[in-house]
Amino acid sequence: MNTDLKPQPSAALDMRQDCLDAQRQLLTQQLDDNERHWWRQALEQLAQGADASTAALLSSQCKRHLKERALPGSGWSLVQLARALLLAQALEQQPASEQLSVLRQLFLWGDDQEKIATLKALDWLDRQGLGLELALQAGRTSNSQVFAALALDTPYPARHYSERAFHQLLLKALGMGLDVRRLQGLAQRHSVSLNQLALDLLDEQLAAGRPVSPGLPLAIAFELLSPAQRQRLQGLSQQQRLPDEWREHLPPPVS
Repeated sequence: MNTDLKPQPSAALDMRQDCLDAQRQLLTQQLDDNERHWWRQALEQLAQGADASTAALLSSQCKRHLKERALPGSGWSLVQLARALLLAQALEQQPASEQLSVLRQLFLWGDDQEKIATLKALDWLDRQGLGLELALQAGRTSNSQVFAALALDTPYPARHYSERAFHQLLLKALGMGLDVRRLQGLAQRHSVSLNQLALDLLDEQLAAGRPVSPGLPLAIAFELLSPAQRQRLQGLSQQQRLPDEWREHLPPPVS
């Protein structure tokens, strides 16, 4: 991943405290006695010195002191959530003018698993989208797990991305074979321009003899298709060049 991020403005992050408080409660409930003891020590250490180096060190120790396991119904693992909450506390203790730069620094220092935790938590940490440049840069990764943390199961892109950036995010998710049903806000981003991008991708995949992306129909607002586009899709369907799951999305043939 290219880590040459542009300088960020000095502004306080507007964090979603209700979300963070709920996640702190969830984490605490899942810890056993030994884990809870280490977690309290980690929070105390961070409270005494919430610089980026201390936060990075504690994040790196999470996997050694906490047993990795899924947290039911949350979409998080225990270690992921612990890392995200350590980051949140570190940011909360920074001067307002330094929060964004510390977020950027910790993201750049983090390994892929730490980047995943940061991106999954970005909507909690940045209500106003001040970290948009960081998110866009993170989206250049070739690691599908890191990209999925940015793109799926989070409202951050839908809330803050421009039309062009959101379309690029969607197309990359499709190219990586990700489940774009989990891309929040997709239906609200349907448009004629997105239709054309999706159909261009379809043509590209068919011409190259590659499988059609399973989620590609979800990118298309079929009611906005032009007559020529409808006819094109009908023709491909009749030639059995489209997967069966497209049939429920296709308009009826024009008489």
